[in-house]
Amino acid sequence: MLSFEKTEYLDRLRKVKESMSQKGIDVLLVADPANMCYLTGYNSWSFYVHQMVVVMADEEEPIWFGRYQDALVGAKVTTWIKDENILSYSDDYVQSTIKHPMDRLADIMKKKGAGKKTFGVEMDAYYFSAKAYERLQYGLPDAKFQDGTNVVNWVRIIKSDNELAFMKRAARIVEKSMQVAIDSVDVGVRQCDAAAAIYQAQISGTKEFGGDYPAIVPLMPSGDQTGAPHLTWTDQKYKEDEAVIIEIAGCYQRYHSPMSRTV
Repeated sequence: MLSFEKTEYLDRLRKVKESMSQKGIDVLLVADPANMCYLTGYNSWSFYVHQMVVVMADEEEPIWFGRYQDALVGAKVTTWIKDENILSYSDDYVQSTIKHPMDRLADIMKKKGAGKKTFGVEMDAYYFSAKAYERLQYGLPDAKFQDGTNVVNWVRIIKSDNELAFMKRAARIVEKSMQVAIDSVDVGVRQCDAAAAIYQAQISGTKEFGGDYPAIVPLMPSGDQTGAPHLTWTDQKYKEDEAVIIEIAGCYQRYHSPMSRTV
């Protein structure tokens, strides 16, 4: 299920390790789902629980760490790394008030001899919580922590030819989806029905390739609400002579191409 050849993932990993070396980071803890996918290929709707990709400067492969039920199959079929580097925590850690998944990760790091290393953590990643940071510091009292928020992101910003090809496919999908949106918005049509048509176009993609779920829902404020940029839709009907702002994206293999239009 890999989107790219293993060699491309290895090249990404090499560049990340070079950046880590420049910043004095021995171990990088990657919590951003996009960055996890970029380095390992991991692609699953599991980011609502704690998970990490661990990049150790002196290890050939990264470690995927997450919930057991996601490790059992999902991580093994979507990543290129060996099974022994897919590590997990059991379900009794989930939403527990007495222990935390980062307790388990800290124990793993100590067993791997990284207890006194310098860790880079994505301090501004949406799914890396204050509690997770607190438990890591508690579990690794001899380690040093520093901000590693953009280490992977600055590598990601330069796209490979394969990535650009995926973005072009996403662009074809958003062109089709936007035309569907424009055709769907009409007097007397419910906003939710127009949104449903957009979703169908985004996910069905083109005859040549299917679409993926985009990271953004259709943003469709209309009438007096067009001054608010991030409203979605209601079940109200479109009225005569009102503006509708449409902001959507096409998505292929998690790569996005966005587009905005006013109707």
